[in-house]
Amino acid sequence: MSVDLDRIRGRVAHDPVLAAGAPGANRGPALRAAIARAVRAEGLLLDERGLAAVVREMTDLFTGLGPAERLLRSADVTDVMINGPDAVWVERAGRLELTAVTYPDAESLRAAVLRVVGPHGLRFDRAHPAVDTRLPDGSRLHAIGEPLTARGPLVTIRKFATVAHTWDQLQQAGAVPGDVRRLLCDAVADRRAIVCAGRTGTGKTTMLGLLLGEVTAAERVVVVEDAPELALRCPHAVRLETRAVGPDGGVSADFRALVRQALRMRPDRIVVGEVRGTEVVDVFAALATGHEGCMTTVHARAADEALVRLEGMALLAGLPLDAIRAQMAVCLDLLVILGRDASGSRRLQQVATIDGLGADGRLRWHDVWRLDGMPKPVAA
Repeated sequence: MSVDLDRIRGRVAHDPVLAAGAPGANRGPALRAAIARAVRAEGLLLDERGLAAVVREMTDLFTGLGPAERLLRSADVTDVMINGPDAVWVERAGRLELTAVTYPDAESLRAAVLRVVGPHGLRFDRAHPAVDTRLPDGSRLHAIGEPLTARGPLVTIRKFATVAHTWDQLQQAGAVPGDVRRLLCDAVADRRAIVCAGRTGTGKTTMLGLLLGEVTAAERVVVVEDAPELALRCPHAVRLETRAVGPDGGVSADFRALVRQALRMRPDRIVVGEVRGTEVVDVFAALATGHEGCMTTVHARAADEALVRLEGMALLAGLPLDAIRAQMAVCLDLLVILGRDASGSRRLQQVATIDGLGADGRLRWHDVWRLDGMPKPVAA
C-alpha cells in the first residue's frame, strides 16, 4: 500500500490537538501522536516498522532538516553538503559522494534551515543571509542563502563525532606509531605547549582530545571552544563556549574574550579548540605567564605553514613581527601535523619541535618524526 506523505503532512499541519499543544522542544510526542492519527485517518494499514518509518520521515519534515536527516543518522557520514535542492553530497571515509537525497525545491530547503535555526532565535533571510548554529547532537551547521547565492541555500554540516577513539585504536590502524604515541604522551607530561595542525577533517580534534586525556587530576584545565567537540577526558576540566550576538542583541563572547576569562579561573592549562584570529596573542600571553602545557589546533598542512598561520593571526592583533616571533620562540614547543593519505585515511604526518630564533630573526624548527621517516632541520 502506497503512502501519500503530502496528504499525511496536510492532515498533521491542520491537526487541532497538535495546534493546541506545547511548542518547541516539548512538541515531539504530540507531533508523533498527530502523525499516527493522520495515518489512521488515511485508512492505512501499516505494520510496526512501516508506521515507525512514516513517523520518522514526517517528524524530519516538521522539525528537522527533512530529507537530509537520514544522512545525519548514518554513522559513517562525517559531513553533509547541500549544494541546492537537487545536489546533496556527503563525505564517507574521507571521500565525497553524491547522494540520491533531494528536496522538492529551494523554498523547501530554506524552510528546513529555518526549522533548525528558528528555535535558537536566529534569522535566515535576505537581510541575514548567513547563519551558524549547532544541531541537537552537537553537529555544526552553516547555511548561506540569497542574495549571496544564485539558486537557493547552501548548507554545510560537520557532524559531531560520537565515537571517542583511543590511542590503541589509532596505533592498530597505523595512524599513530607506538614510539610517536609515547613521545606525545611524554610531551604532555612534561607540560610542553602543543599545536595540532591539519586540514579540515584530518583528526585535529581527535588528537587534541587524546592529548587532553593524558593530563592528570593534579591539574585544572580550562577549555575554550566554539562548540563542545572535545571529549573532556581529564579528571578536572571545565568548558567555556563562544557565543555570537544574535539579531536581537544579547550577550556575545568571542575566543579572545573567553581566553581572558580563562586566565582568571586558576587554570594550570588552557586548551583552545582552534585558534582562528587575534585570540592567539592571549594564548601566547597565557604561556608566557606560567601556564605551561597549553594546547590548541590550527588549520595548516605542515609545520612551516602552521607557524606562518600563527604569525599571521598575531599580526592581525597589531603586534610587530619581531615581537611575535620572539614570543612564539619562548612559548611554543611542539607541532603535531595530521593529514590524509591517498585512500582518505587519517594519519599523523609530522611532529616537529621549535628551536627558537635563528640569526636572521626567523623561527627555527626541526622534525623529530615524519611519515616518510626522513627528519631534517629546516627554517620556517
